[in-house]
Amino acid sequence: PAGPARWFLGGRLNVSVNCLDQHVEKSPNRVALIWERDEPGTAVHVTYRELLDLTCRLANTLKKYGIQKGDRVAIYMSVSPLSVAAMLACARIGAVHTVVFAGFSAESLAGRILDSGCKAVITYNQGVRGGRTIELKTTVDEAVKNCPSIKHVFVAQRTDNKVQMGDRDIPLDEEMTKAESVCTPESMDSEDMLFMLYTSGSTGKPKGIVHTQAGYLLYAALTHKYVFDYQQGDVFGCVADIGWITGHSYVVYGPLCNGATSVLFESTPVYPDPGRYWEVVQRLKINQFYGAPTAIRLLLNYGEEWVKKYDRSSLKVLGSVGEPINKEAWQWFYQVVGEGRCTLVDTWWQTETGGICIAPRPSEEKAEIIPAMAMRPFFGIVPVLMDENGEVIEGNDVSGALCIAQPWPGMARTIYGDHQRFIDAYFKTYPGYYFTGDGAYRSQKGYYQITGRMDDIINISGHRLGTAEIEDAMADHPEVPETAVVGYPHKIKGEGAFAFIVLKEQTAHVDHIKEELKTIVASKIAKYAVPDHILVVKRLPKTRSGKIMRRLLRKVVTEQSSNMGDVTTLDDPNVVKEILDAYQKYKERSSS
Repeated sequence: PAGPARWFLGGRLNVSVNCLDQHVEKSPNRVALIWERDEPGTAVHVTYRELLDLTCRLANTLKKYGIQKGDRVAIYMSVSPLSVAAMLACARIGAVHTVVFAGFSAESLAGRILDSGCKAVITYNQGVRGGRTIELKTTVDEAVKNCPSIKHVFVAQRTDNKVQMGDRDIPLDEEMTKAESVCTPESMDSEDMLFMLYTSGSTGKPKGIVHTQAGYLLYAALTHKYVFDYQQGDVFGCVADIGWITGHSYVVYGPLCNGATSVLFESTPVYPDPGRYWEVVQRLKINQFYGAPTAIRLLLNYGEEWVKKYDRSSLKVLGSVGEPINKEAWQWFYQVVGEGRCTLVDTWWQTETGGICIAPRPSEEKAEIIPAMAMRPFFGIVPVLMDENGEVIEGNDVSGALCIAQPWPGMARTIYGDHQRFIDAYFKTYPGYYFTGDGAYRSQKGYYQITGRMDDIINISGHRLGTAEIEDAMADHPEVPETAVVGYPHKIKGEGAFAFIVLKEQTAHVDHIKEELKTIVASKIAKYAVPDHILVVKRLPKTRSGKIMRRLLRKVVTEQSSNMGDVTTLDDPNVVKEILDAYQKYKERSSS
């Protein structure tokens, strides 16, 4: 059995020094961040010197209020120089940040605060996105009501609107003005915790994935440099939110460690119009553009004129992340956006891997790139495919469960507070290997293509979500004793959630209940988790031991009912016809 992965034993460093001080010494006025705010044309440039100043003032403020090495701090903010400084300030004083995506509900935020035992939250009064104002402080207030570990809530101003300030609330901007701009960095061990980031599992509540200092930073920096062929002076444009691992590794830590200029994108791909990404590329002269297939599929629907309107000659490399990209989206991204002259890297990795593991680059110059394929493992990544019996599959033109055979510096070290769950989730299925949860195909030439999850996890618009989480949320409705949620292919989002529900016998007002269920899911998880379809059935397909056969429900919604496979383990095989009939009726109603 594999022992824990540890890298650079006995080594000491401070991540914020690697991301800031080392560049300030050499070139203090180099631009570190370009904040592309929600309103087009209001970009803010922040130099390395300014970012260090911001980070140190924030770090000193945290220290003043009792935040120490090892303390956990939640960051619930939209993308901005201040939210990046908040992450780096934690790193500087040895605190552990957990960034929570600013679209998550109060309940989701509270769950993460409770699980990690955060001492403080850093937030904005409000956020701004797509021309709308998002209430952040009120969400935090709602969340921390039941979080006794929270001593302070630091509130910065993103808008001019006043928000309610209570006893534990601290106006961050005022405090930072008073703070010293020099903060001595804490010396950290290579394996001290740097951050945790919550991600969905196939069962149970989201898990806090733990990344440590040296290995993570090295891996983020190396993958950023080599996968995107980053050169000094390039403007790197990753449009991910900092609430996701992509934002951690390729907006913040990777680019800043490499002394890059990193773009912070606060808006949406369609605000104020579907040309936004490409207008930004032209105005900021972006050289590498890294985004999600779901956005590409959305923009593809608006046609080429929105792309062609803008000069994209600065682009050298395009990247795709978050979910497998389909061929049509790949071709459009490559031909229309990149004019057929940019390298397009379809990158496969996970919250747990810390950085990109499989991508077409780095490779020999001019080496072939096959559309919609991740292709080549990064340095030190040893992929293997496993069969159902846990045996390694040799040779090419084969499919299996994707595992990684050797530890790499960026890999997660544990799940916070539950190391057993970490072992069970990633190392138990195939002992001696890291199991990714994904299936993959190895082509005739030995290249890898990711075929999708092998468990009850779906990917909605690049957001990973356990169907069990949606089911748990809906199960709180008094009229809904049973639910089952499966993923189905969605033209824009990649996958959507399709819910089957059983109602209590006397229930009337079905449409009203469906609306209530959608509200519950939005408030318990987030808006993106709300099922697109909710179908009422008399009963769910169960085995004799009472397990729901979600495989059959997937066949129903993907309309493969002709090959249902083995249904002999079902308690009552007639249930399949019942559900098919209900689905057909639902479809006819929907289309009319």
